[in-house]
Amino acid sequence: MGKYKCVIFDCDGVLVDSEALSNGVLAELANEHGADLNLESAIKLFKGGSVGSCISKIEKRIGKTLPESFESDYRRISFEIFKTEMKAIEGVSEVLQQLEIPFCVASSGPEEKIRLNLGVTGLLNQFEGKIFSCYTINTWKPDPAVFLWAAKTMGFSPDECLVIEDSFTGVTAAKAGGFDVFGFTQQDIYNELQGHATKTFNHMNQLLDLMYHRE
Repeated sequence: MGKYKCVIFDCDGVLVDSEALSNGVLAELANEHGADLNLESAIKLFKGGSVGSCISKIEKRIGKTLPESFESDYRRISFEIFKTEMKAIEGVSEVLQQLEIPFCVASSGPEEKIRLNLGVTGLLNQFEGKIFSCYTINTWKPDPAVFLWAAKTMGFSPDECLVIEDSFTGVTAAKAGGFDVFGFTQQDIYNELQGHATKTFNHMNQLLDLMYHRE
């Protein structure tokens, strides 16, 4: 048995394959205001950030304020796409079924989005009562507050928990809270996590072996 007593999963890019979908919508909407972003540059710019931080980055890039409707337009369009195109990360369902310790999800997204995406991908029933959203506490990564809240609610200290993240922002937040954090690098196209996360892995079927030192 390994040292960890609880696993805290990020949602986007870790449980559900949402990064290309959500960042594609952000790029398309931002480009209507002159941002000149393609999908790859959007992922690099926005990955792991709250919508508020993404809007700030777009406004800095275009040199003007976005319309007040920008976020609601983004939510409406992206939610419709999520309902038909969202998929679970390959292998994550099997990992959840095999985990013998408690686990939960802690995400920068609003709970409505988390529940939608977990529901569409068939994962929601495994996270009922264990969903922690930054919107609930109005504090976003890289602040570690959402991870600390999740750990405390689950009944564990940070050194008993393992965080699974796919973004530099998320890894930074976990480390700031005193957590070990494994970086999921399947979509880490800029190699931001190697040397920053406690360990890295690029397929979910490797996670349990890393946790229990079977590599």
